[in-house]
Amino acid sequence: MIKKIIVIGSGKGGVGKSTVSVNLAVSLAKKKLKIGLLDADIYGPSIPRMLGITKKPNASKEKKILPYEKYGIKSMSIGNMIPDNSAIIWRGAMATSAIRQLYNDVEWGDLDYLLLDLPPGTGDIQLSICQSFNVNGALIVSTPQEISLIDVRKAISMFNKVNVPIIGLVQNMSYLKIDGKKQFIFGNDGVNKEAKKQSLNFLGEIPIIPDIAKSSDEGLPMSLNDKNEVSEVFQNLAEHTLRSIKNIKIKEVKIS
Repeated sequence: MIKKIIVIGSGKGGVGKSTVSVNLAVSLAKKKLKIGLLDADIYGPSIPRMLGITKKPNASKEKKILPYEKYGIKSMSIGNMIPDNSAIIWRGAMATSAIRQLYNDVEWGDLDYLLLDLPPGTGDIQLSICQSFNVNGALIVSTPQEISLIDVRKAISMFNKVNVPIIGLVQNMSYLKIDGKKQFIFGNDGVNKEAKKQSLNFLGEIPIIPDIAKSSDEGLPMSLNDKNEVSEVFQNLAEHTLRSIKNIKIKEVKIS
């Protein structure tokens, strides 16, 4: 039984949704919660690399796919089933069907939360997930600059139209520290200002730390280690997410 489903999206590519998804999942699991992570980015799956998973999945006696269990979370991705460097050239209907299969044909077991790492955009895949699953809330990731916020506003509008509650906004790549001083490479506080403008929760900010990218490439999420700044950032994000989702009620989804 999956108690609650959280989608992590943006509308914009390259803002760090997968990095947030993986580290948030690990941080929630460290709170003794049962967590699953489904990579819904069919065309650009990156969760297997970030979790250091290279083997093909196995099947149960009931012929269901067994999810990977690593770092305290269960995970599954289309990326685990295709050869490296192979492109998935599918139309929208095939991609959405694949996600439904990854949800329905995987033996997730009992989960407190299933996190879905969404692809960029506001198209077939996002709408199908909102229509097919009982999504409890959406967490939106953005970098501070206006060029990202343009697409984030579209994602917010989409979730509002399909009655998926927005848990809150996360600002990634907020600043880079040089000689102890914050350098706001992509602008200062754009996501927080947008959250206030739209009366949404601001869940926190993640600084630019080179080790985050390095650890993702190596398949070792930084949130695993309690003794670094990144782990503390994601622990706070996990707490704010849990606090925000408590009062959310699912509404009927209507898609025109």
